[in-house]
Amino acid sequence: MSEVIHKFTRNVPGWRPRVEPVRLDEATPAQLDALKVTPSNTKVSDYVLVLAHDVESLAVRSPLFNGIMYDPGGMSRAEREIGAIAASIVNRCIYCAAVHATRHAQIEKSTDVTDAIFRNGERTQLENPRDRVIFDFALKLSQTPSQAGADDMAALREAGLDETEILDLVMSTALFGWANRLMHVLGDPVREDR
Repeated sequence: MSEVIHKFTRNVPGWRPRVEPVRLDEATPAQLDALKVTPSNTKVSDYVLVLAHDVESLAVRSPLFNGIMYDPGGMSRAEREIGAIAASIVNRCIYCAAVHATRHAQIEKSTDVTDAIFRNGERTQLENPRDRVIFDFALKLSQTPSQAGADDMAALREAGLDETEILDLVMSTALFGWANRLMHVLGDPVREDR
C-alpha cells in the first residue's frame, strides 16, 4: 500500500487515481487519437488516461498545455515553471510542485530557487529581482485573481518583462490553477512502494 504525501518534496511522487483510468487496450479510436499528444509529450500516464474519459476535452487540453508551457518565444521555460510552482504552492498540489521544481532545476542546473521556495513557501523572497516579481505575481494571481491588477503589470514591466512574457506568465499560472484542481480531485500524490 502506498502512502499519500502531504508535504512538499523535491522527489517526484507517484500519483494514485481515484477515478479508474481508461485501459489502453479498451480505448476507443477517438481516445487513442487524443492520447497521441500528452502533457510535455512524455508518457501516457494514469492522469492522462483518467482525462481520456472526456476525450473531447483531452484532445484540446494537452496541445493547449504544451503550447502554454513549451512553445518557443516569450518567457523562458524556467520562468514559466516558476509560475507553475507558485500556483502549485498556493493550491498545495504536491505532485505538480515536485514535477515543475524538478524541471526548473534541470533547466537552470541549480536547485537554489526551488529549494528557497520549498523552504519558505509563499513567504519566499527570491534573490533575482526578475524571478522575485514573477513568483510574487503568480502567487497573487493564484491566491486572489481579482487582486492582481495594473500595479502588478507595472512591476512586471519594470522587471523587464514584455507584453508576450506577461501573457505567458498569466497563462502558465492560470493553467496550473486548473491543473492543480484536476490533480487534487482525481487522485493523490503517493510515495511509491519500492
